Amino acid sequence: MRIFSGIQPTGAIHIGNYAGAIQNWVRMQGEGECLYSIVDYHALTIPYETAEMPRRVQEAALDLLACGIDPEKSRLFVQSQVPEHTELTWVLSCCASIGELNRMTQFKEKSERVDFINAGLFTYPILMAADILLYKADTVPVGEDQLQHLEVTRVFARRFNSQFGETFPEPQPRMTTAPRIMALNDPTRKMSKSLEGSAIMLSDSDEVILRHVKRAVTDVGAKTDEMSPGVKNLFTLLKVFSPAETVAHFQEQYEAGNLRYKELKETLGQDMVDTLAPIRQRREELAARPSQICEILHESARQVRQLARETMAEVRQKLGLTACS
Repeated sequence: MRIFSGIQPTGAIHIGNYAGAIQNWVRMQGEGECLYSIVDYHALTIPYETAEMPRRVQEAALDLLACGIDPEKSRLFVQSQVPEHTELTWVLSCCASIGELNRMTQFKEKSERVDFINAGLFTYPILMAADILLYKADTVPVGEDQLQHLEVTRVFARRFNSQFGETFPEPQPRMTTAPRIMALNDPTRKMSKSLEGSAIMLSDSDEVILRHVKRAVTDVGAKTDEMSPGVKNLFTLLKVFSPAETVAHFQEQYEAGNLRYKELKETLGQDMVDTLAPIRQRREELAARPSQICEILHESARQVRQLARETMAEVRQKLGLTACS
């Protein structure tokens, strides 16, 4: 089994990324050949400071390695260091329809937040499909918000195979127990760094973590028989950071109608601290050896590029792009 997933270099990684994807990345090491990418080309679709990009890539690599991505078990590389990603993107763009891209939920949401809608934002799903299909990945660990992108990846693979011959497998998702983490201060919105007070970063101190959890929204508006979005979000986080018996304890309290939010938040906050403190410590140790991080990224890129070249040689042959070769 070959496993692929990617994460954008947006700087520090928050617990939504950790619960929705990275935790799965770590667990899946050993199940198959794991290829994990820092997808910096994807980050070009929104405005950014060019001088900041190298730092953002380094920060993402530090977080991933600190969380447990092991260079002995996985390949961790930077997308732009493997140019075959963009070559396959062009090929797949000729297998995609404008209608399919128009229906992508993330494009609709992101385009509403910017004044200038660039073509890269529109064709983002094609690049994502190329990331996956370039390595003929069977499995993609993803969060809930990426399922539509993975479905359209399967469509592109199916269409290429039908037109030019069997080439790409149709990758399947691997979901986590927490496919979507909501903002702590607004549980109707997905956790995001851009939403102030909504996220806990992996690099946050114990004090900051405890303060954020303490201030998390629970019930809003009229009481109903259903669990409120805020409480549901806290239970989701509890499943990520706390032992099963702790989750069962609070679930019993909730069902009995005597759940105390203060106790729930204090327990969750401490379990979160206990999980993230070792990650933060490993991150600090790795940050002291920046050249080692670069060596890991470069060596992984060298290795995965061999796979990428093999795929593109096959794709060119299937397309008939072999004159004078």
